[in-house]
Amino acid sequence: MRNGKVRQSKNGSKKEGIVGGAPPNMETKWSPVLTIEFEGTICTNFPFLILSLQLPCVLLPSHHQWPPLYTQILISYPTTQSTAASGGASRTHLFSIIRCGPRDNRGPLLKGRILSIEAIQAIQALKRAHRTDPKNLPTHLLSRLIKADLVAAFKELLRQDHCILALKVFSTIRSEYSVDFANYADLVLALTRNGLREEIDPLILDMEKEGGIQFEDNKGLSRLVKALIDAERKEPTVRIYKLMRKSGWGSTFPVDEYLGKVLSRGLRRFGEDKMAYQIDEELRRFSRGILDKPRV
Repeated sequence: MRNGKVRQSKNGSKKEGIVGGAPPNMETKWSPVLTIEFEGTICTNFPFLILSLQLPCVLLPSHHQWPPLYTQILISYPTTQSTAASGGASRTHLFSIIRCGPRDNRGPLLKGRILSIEAIQAIQALKRAHRTDPKNLPTHLLSRLIKADLVAAFKELLRQDHCILALKVFSTIRSEYSVDFANYADLVLALTRNGLREEIDPLILDMEKEGGIQFEDNKGLSRLVKALIDAERKEPTVRIYKLMRKSGWGSTFPVDEYLGKVLSRGLRRFGEDKMAYQIDEELRRFSRGILDKPRV
């Protein structure tokens, strides 16, 4: 880029020079496209704004949200028109320019950890509506968000302890996408922390109505069961266990040792000794099956 030539057209005329090659007293003007030629090959095009206030010219991006890439380049321009025409001496300066890309400075969404502008606007709209009219929330705004933005908004509302609003977002996620057990666990923990334990029971009841449990995420399921036990919710814990048995846990799918121990202790704590004994038997049978495998 150091010796990259610039070809700039305005009103049908063409001018050549080095990037930023304009006298310091040049008037402020807008050039729609800047084409940089590097060793005879056009390498980039981008809009730029030339500004000068008794200073050497500065190149600024036309879109303020683009991520800047600062590059120092050599800038040269003829001292006068006569010397330029006769091939005379030219003045050379070293400037820093801002090269702009076609995207803003928002990073990629990673597991709902980064809030997009759309997610922030949806959160603000929900909070404003909840302050004025809690019974008339603009939930239609949530249907416009992608799953990553919905999950990000859900987690942010949980972080701010807006559990009622988080329930609305969670309901939208569940109606359109599959929900991880970890999100269920986060919601149960937040409801327990804010004294809204009565909202946990319908949450698990809706899960039961949706169908069986997928056992690909034993870690998330263990978190959910542990959160229910810590919240002292006996009925949802029993529902989870029955739903697990119905979905093939212990028959079609192998018993997870950690999940089984958590369930056994929790059910025994709630006085469900019979269910706890069944889980203990499954764990012993599973352990014997591992020990009895023939060694090669």
